[in-house]
Amino acid sequence: MTKRTAPLIALAAVTALTLAGCTPSASPSAPSSTSQNTAPQASATPASAPPEASSPAAEEAGPVTPSGDPRVVTTGLQAPWSMVELETGDYLVSERDSGQIVQVSADGSNPNRVVTTVADVAPGGEGGLLGLALAGTSDDDEQWLYAFYTAASDNRIVRFPVTWEGGIGVGEPEVIVDGIAKAGNHNGGRLAIGPDGYLYAATGDASQTGLAQDQDSLNGKILRMQLDGSPVADNPFGNLVYSMGHRNPQGLAFDGAGALWASEFGQNTWDELNKIEAGGNYGWPAVEGQGNDPSFLNPVLQWPTDEASPSGLAYSRDTLFMAGLGGERLWKIAIPQASEASAEALYVDEFGRLRDTVVTSAGKLLVLTNNTDGRGSPRDGDDTLLEFTLSAT
Repeated sequence: MTKRTAPLIALAAVTALTLAGCTPSASPSAPSSTSQNTAPQASATPASAPPEASSPAAEEAGPVTPSGDPRVVTTGLQAPWSMVELETGDYLVSERDSGQIVQVSADGSNPNRVVTTVADVAPGGEGGLLGLALAGTSDDDEQWLYAFYTAASDNRIVRFPVTWEGGIGVGEPEVIVDGIAKAGNHNGGRLAIGPDGYLYAATGDASQTGLAQDQDSLNGKILRMQLDGSPVADNPFGNLVYSMGHRNPQGLAFDGAGALWASEFGQNTWDELNKIEAGGNYGWPAVEGQGNDPSFLNPVLQWPTDEASPSGLAYSRDTLFMAGLGGERLWKIAIPQASEASAEALYVDEFGRLRDTVVTSAGKLLVLTNNTDGRGSPRDGDDTLLEFTLSAT
């Protein structure tokens, strides 16, 4: 995969926004199934927040940007994929190929400690132990750690009861969703707890493009469920499916108003940032990137596929931060409104492949490198967890 050096084309609801100092690059040829997307379109369709999302307290004005050099929280991670913050200030990180969930000390005082190894993880290609999410606190009657992973026959979601005797631990896993088709790529895998208290999961099409347009399939979707894995009563299709027509979404983040955003790998032409609407159809495989069919929702922003390969997504103060794998950069995306979204590439080629981003409760930005995943070029100490200070721009 070539490194991504072409300029960004940022598309918004009223006009196509191009970064200052950049000029549009020529679009690669699209496959026949995406022939209607050979040129960027001038409008994107904004979407509503999840219907039960509550509005958090007013936050400080944004946007924000990383400032200064990052602090290295830890090194020596192996194909890390996802991370969650604990109430102690430490972090849990999933390792794709080892199937291990490791505890990382926020102050760097202790080596990475294995909390558990998910026994039936079957790594291969892009599959393995992927997304993590944490619901509840140690003061609750039940606190759950969720994991999305590839097993021998499928992708599935499990939950572990969390224990706090002598430090964080987990009990026996419970499978809450299975039967998500697996493949060597396009497994999706991101998890997130929404402001409505429900669990969201991003799934890929498992290289079976038709599944993305099948309302009864769990693939090529964003799923929304109760914490026990059952469908939410007002889901748009009466099952777990919340939105459809996705190729390989790997980033989920909720903004300050409770709206859901998702980053998505394209095929040959466009990577996408989508604002997710309940029941929305985002077009894959009929459309890649912006299209002209009114039955499909357009991305808010799109990038040529040699600039992004977007994975993890995080939000702070009118700003999204999107990790770039093949693009080897961090995208800072200002979203005061979807119609005014604009993006800037940061740290191009400085840290290699970036897999996940998280904004901590203290307002720091965590970035997880991913150079040991078989596609990167490992550097001394890889893979690393970096911490950035965020400052108002």
